[in-house]
Amino acid sequence: MRILIAGASGFIGTELVRQLEVDGHTITRLVRSAPESSTEYLWMPSELTVDPRAIDSADAVINLAGATTGRIPWTASYKRQILYSRVNGTQTIAEAIERSPTPPSIFLNGSAVGYFGDQPGVALTESSPKGAGFLSDVVEAWEQAARLTPKPTRVVMLRTGVVVGNGGAFTPLIPLTRLGLATTFGNGEQNWPWISLHDEAAAIRHLLTSDLDGVVNLAGPTPATSREITDGLADAMHRWHKLAVPKFALDVLGDAGNDLLLNSEKVVPQRLLDDGFEFRHETVQVALRELVDSLS
Repeated sequence: MRILIAGASGFIGTELVRQLEVDGHTITRLVRSAPESSTEYLWMPSELTVDPRAIDSADAVINLAGATTGRIPWTASYKRQILYSRVNGTQTIAEAIERSPTPPSIFLNGSAVGYFGDQPGVALTESSPKGAGFLSDVVEAWEQAARLTPKPTRVVMLRTGVVVGNGGAFTPLIPLTRLGLATTFGNGEQNWPWISLHDEAAAIRHLLTSDLDGVVNLAGPTPATSREITDGLADAMHRWHKLAVPKFALDVLGDAGNDLLLNSEKVVPQRLLDDGFEFRHETVQVALRELVDSLS
């Protein structure tokens, strides 16, 4: 397939491109600066513009672009950036697909488990209701933009959890743990929906050729708490893990503290499992050990 990717140079995108190229697919990229080769096409999502040749020549489009949620604090202006970078990028592609004389057969668009908000103790499948909070509202608007994509293009929204790998949420966790500063957030009992970087990319590859459409949860098959993840990383790195940040101290982060660290989301990848996808990393401990091994 000829696959167009927005966000190809990011944490997830880099691994996804590697796996897709192993499969023999041809990768083209959406970029925001002057294209440097015939495999790059200019787009300006803030202006809702994209080179139409990018869409017209693609069999599939994958959009992973969006401002990082890991930048703290979430000021009012940065919250707008988090929202509009996702909605505008998705809308740009959806409208380009509508205009295309040769639309792609598949559009896989980023999304997030933040849709569910704080729902402790509840097994959250794709049919579970929306939660409350800033990220939940962002995801709702993000997914609504994807749903504007006209048929016959098949649209899948990738509700992704915490990705276990050398990047993303683990960018600060790895060096802090290495220094013996691994920390429990709040009481540590909140569920963090996780997925290994390998399985994240493999699930996206699976969805390219699946018949699934709509929302799909991208999370590991075995739930894990925040404490199990931070403890597991410390254990794999053979480091001390006794520090804790109480909930009241995280309240100063506002929505970022709740949405990123304190919300409990026991996400179940029901549709992936029913569709026959096989996870390489079935527990977070296995994923963390492989991550630490890759760092040495």
